[in-house]
Amino acid sequence: MTYMIIEHFYEGKVKAIYERVVKEGRFIPEGVRYVDSWINEEVTVCYQVMEADTREQLQRWLDNWKGYADFEVIPVISSAEAKAKVLGTSA
Repeated sequence: MTYMIIEHFYEGKVKAIYERVVKEGRFIPEGVRYVDSWINEEVTVCYQVMEADTREQLQRWLDNWKGYADFEVIPVISSAEAKAKVLGTSA
């Protein structure tokens, strides 16, 4: 499954997030894959795409970042999948 993760960084935690990633990595568990991410210009919100075999695996990744940000998790499908779903065709 593919997920759009919207992270609202806690005030004063942005530098700590980047330092932690540089020093220790992204803490991505087995079954979870980082796709890409984008940050707003104020460096307060991250829009991140992740893939995970299960929601539970994704939750393990989220748990590694408690105390740094609030997370909104949105399951998403591709535009081709949405088109097929709406039109009743194959993707």
